Amino acid sequence: MKIPARTRSSLNRHLFDDAQVPDALRHLLVDISRAAKYISYAIQTTEAGLAGAVNQFGEEQQKLDVLSDDIVREFLCENHLVSTYVSEEQKEVIELEANAPYSVVFDPLDGSSLIEANFAIGSIFGVYEGNTVLGRKPKEQVGALYVLYGPRTVLVYTTGKGVHMFILNDVGEFILLEENMGVADDAKNYSPGNLRALDENPGYRKAMDRWLTEHMTLRYSGCMVADIHHILSKGQGVFTNVGGSKYPEGKLRLPFECGPFAFLMEQAGGTATDGTQPIMEKTIQSVDQRTPLIIGSKNEVERIVAMMQ
Repeated sequence: MKIPARTRSSLNRHLFDDAQVPDALRHLLVDISRAAKYISYAIQTTEAGLAGAVNQFGEEQQKLDVLSDDIVREFLCENHLVSTYVSEEQKEVIELEANAPYSVVFDPLDGSSLIEANFAIGSIFGVYEGNTVLGRKPKEQVGALYVLYGPRTVLVYTTGKGVHMFILNDVGEFILLEENMGVADDAKNYSPGNLRALDENPGYRKAMDRWLTEHMTLRYSGCMVADIHHILSKGQGVFTNVGGSKYPEGKLRLPFECGPFAFLMEQAGGTATDGTQPIMEKTIQSVDQRTPLIIGSKNEVERIVAMMQ
């Protein structure tokens, strides 16, 4: 008797059958998803508030920031597959096992300033082969994913074979929700970050004026994961965070924010640039490296770049 196939794939099965990734990478991505389940539970049950400390960038750490970083570290240590990792909450590259096959970059809890407002927040991950991410480019990633903790907890991943979304069900398993997410070339929605730069960056002001003149729809939450997920889920849109006098290179970090999202966006048919070169081609030189970011629908990104120049 032939056993009927499951009608909806789990994350593990999708990685095995559809993405056909190496077993070690599959186990690592599944372990990252397990960490995300614990973070999701912690968000629902942990009292919000400050941890009484600051991270490497001088930003106050939320209790959930610290807890989320600890959760991810525990899972990365447990699987013996990670040589080094880079986290937003750590000052330097953390070494785990010298001979392990992968290195991981992550922001354990993006948008943590929105916790008390009960807005959607998320986690971002990128995976590289080898024992370091320094000197590497985002195009060298072998996997990237993010998890959005909103009314529903969803996980979106790529290993270079499309972008796929999974939902965390009631028994704690990520189940396929949508395969091969795509982003159209033209955008109707815009998500503008770092608006303080408008008075200092004439090109950015031109872009904003055109968005308003053309009656495009504003969609901005203050959480990068939520705003870029909106682009991927709607199939169009653009997100920007460019430089000004306070942050000449923008506020976002290349290793664990812009790099993973550039990989995901390009796999969905969109694009990502700093205004001069593709994010995927930028070399990671330091843990705290910042970069401007214009990401989303190709035609809209190109129009903004032309204005900025």
